[in-house]
Amino acid sequence: MAQAKISAKAHEGRFCRSSSMADRSSRLLESLDQLELRVEALRDAATAVEQEKEILLEMIHSIQNSQDMRQISDGEREELNLTANRLMGRTLTVEVSVETIRNPQQEESLKHATKIIDDVVNKFLDDLGNAKSHLMSLYSACSSEVPPGPVDQKFQSIVIGCALEDQKKIKRRLETLLRNIDNSDKAIKLLEHAKGAGPKALQNTDGKFN
Repeated sequence: MAQAKISAKAHEGRFCRSSSMADRSSRLLESLDQLELRVEALRDAATAVEQEKEILLEMIHSIQNSQDMRQISDGEREELNLTANRLMGRTLTVEVSVETIRNPQQEESLKHATKIIDDVVNKFLDDLGNAKSHLMSLYSACSSEVPPGPVDQKFQSIVIGCALEDQKKIKRRLETLLRNIDNSDKAIKLLEHAKGAGPKALQNTDGKFN
């Protein structure tokens, strides 16, 4: 009888210890789950800052190369460029880096996708129109919506092999490049229009004096 009581107490002790360990394990797991949410929130916030930095630099660069900057006095242009350069310098002091965890296959896919885009960018000066069409097909390959134009199927398969965060960065880069091309097209058209309007304006002036 006494032996049975001792055995029962021993089993009861093991049960209490097991239950206590399970509770602690559950609490620790819950804490880690909460920390994981905060870690992902931190990465999202850092990525947002990274994107904001890219947008600000693009906007400053766009202002410096805008048609309005060409239509003001040299003194005003110099003063505005000084301000723009100061803002660009301060923006560049913000260093944010969100590292993406990749397996070897994803690393190789990213290198391949980056090289394809770089090759197109290097052809900008030779044939801007063709380069823009190529970039549009690359961008369509990254879009989840029905693309308005042709899709580069080979590039699409490469991008799918990249890490999800890299896929988003590739798409953002293509968006930025296409915006820059559109801005360049507008600037060129405005410049050509200004050149064409010059002789006509002179002709109209001559007609008034005759």
